Amino acid sequence: MAVDRQQILSEGETILEDSVIKIDRYAKVVKGGRRFSFGALAVVGDRNGSVGLGYGKANGVPQAVDKAVSDAKKNMVPINLTGGTIPHMVKGHCGASKVVLVPASEGTGVIAGKMIRPLLQLAGIHNVLTKAYGSTTPRNLLKAGLNALRKLRTAEIVRDLRGVDVK
Repeated sequence: MAVDRQQILSEGETILEDSVIKIDRYAKVVKGGRRFSFGALAVVGDRNGSVGLGYGKANGVPQAVDKAVSDAKKNMVPINLTGGTIPHMVKGHCGASKVVLVPASEGTGVIAGKMIRPLLQLAGIHNVLTKAYGSTTPRNLLKAGLNALRKLRTAEIVRDLRGVDVK
């Protein structure tokens, strides 16, 4: 279901790619029948350590996707990476969804389910192992993955926070 698109922003020529993760159809029953609206869940990233998650709802699918992508751009966060993987094992949660991300050696690839894979790929991660526990609701699963990515710290960041001189 994931659809990838590329968009070039004018400031600094940053290439942002977006991926539509899921489109939901909602129905409201009124006197004349059913009124449908659509919700879209999208991920936006530059494949270089920056990723965002967004949700949009509208009467048409294209409008819902546009709202989700613009919401994801507003919610972009930087991710600390080491090479093509993550610096350390990390756990994230949102609601009843829990995600564990484990660094992997070169050549492993992104071992993840179809909902969380676009989030990791658009963040610029090439080698990682993942495991999802609890609820697999797409929105909560992606929020848990983003929560885990926000917790990542490189050795240099930890060294500076602690004020320790490591050789």
